[in-house]
Amino acid sequence: MNYSVGQVAGFAGVTVRTLHHYDDIGLLVPSERSHAGHRRYSDTDLDRLQQILFYRQLGFPLDEVAALLDDPDADPRAHLRRQHELLTARIEKLRKMAAAVEHAMEARKMGLNLTPEEKFEVFGGKDPEQYAEEVEERWGGTDEYAESQRRTARYTKEDWKRIQAEAADWGERYGALMAAQEPPSGEAAMVLAEEHRQHICTWFYECSYEIHRCLGEMYVSDERFKAFYDALRPGLAEHLRDAIAANAARHTS
Repeated sequence: MNYSVGQVAGFAGVTVRTLHHYDDIGLLVPSERSHAGHRRYSDTDLDRLQQILFYRQLGFPLDEVAALLDDPDADPRAHLRRQHELLTARIEKLRKMAAAVEHAMEARKMGLNLTPEEKFEVFGGKDPEQYAEEVEERWGGTDEYAESQRRTARYTKEDWKRIQAEAADWGERYGALMAAQEPPSGEAAMVLAEEHRQHICTWFYECSYEIHRCLGEMYVSDERFKAFYDALRPGLAEHLRDAIAANAARHTS
């Protein structure tokens, strides 16, 4: 059997635009074309797409995914074993983090003090502030950076919880928008792009449309940001960049 690009997008929970992009870069080239030139995907193509999405969920950039899948010495079972190992490691790390949070909650309730080692062992030697120096180097001289530092310095724990809750809610709604195959230039996507900008304005600094457009480009060009947004839903970073650009254009034209 073979399937249309729309059917495959529905099966996999990705956008048609994402499948077109994968085809354009040679990551997932459909096995067949209809007489009219439309893409047709085989079961083998679907197996490859599944592998791609597994690796994307694990944070691998597209070029690394292509290199892994096109390795002539690797077989499909090797990919599945590797992905299982990576997922198991991630689950174990999350389990330890959850246990550490529970431990901290229990200690706080009982009036106990955790040692410095106990507080930070969950990060496994990885510095949560490892990008702080880079951020200051890139934007430290800007008014926006100074304003963000001024505002966040006075935020309470409840403020940060609210910021995280708002961001999580926005992420769920953006993922649902993509699942509905809403285009980045559509009204629904531009509304959420504007909400994203307003969230920055409310909590951090006055984010102009031009700054927001630059941020959108960075969400795709910087693999760390890309991995963060694509973890919400594969392809979200590119979709958001395009929605931000469309929203900026309609407000500044």
